[in-house]
Amino acid sequence: MKVKMKWTVIAALMIVAVMALSACGNNNKDNNSTTNTNTPSNNSASSNDSSTNAAGGETKEITIDASNWKFDQTEIKANKGDTIKLTLKNSQGVHGISIEDLGVDIKGGETKEFTVNDAGTFEFHCSVQCGQGHNDMSGKIIVE
Repeated sequence: MKVKMKWTVIAALMIVAVMALSACGNNNKDNNSTTNTNTPSNNSASSNDSSTNAAGGETKEITIDASNWKFDQTEIKANKGDTIKLTLKNSQGVHGISIEDLGVDIKGGETKEFTVNDAGTFEFHCSVQCGQGHNDMSGKIIVE
């Protein structure tokens, strides 16, 4: 009886391991999002494209490329009153972005638009458990 239970536990652990690894698989979907061609070499972006919004601030269009286990931009700068149009592109694996203090959640391939009305630093992180480097996938939006 103990041998049967041992094999049941091993089988269950193997199933869990396969499921966890499949969540980190390569996402080969072709997203029609705009790629960032103006990425500064220091992983900081003030904007990719900007225009003036109705509130007098700028609209900043930012595309973040997520791969296993990093974002290509870890610092975004904006001014109080700016609208940020943020697109998440997954080039490796399945990822998401959560900016908890701003109530923003973005899945791969999605674009969300939000206005930053308060100055401060707003942390973002990967919202999809994607493997061993998941906890390193973070960045910040600095609003002045």
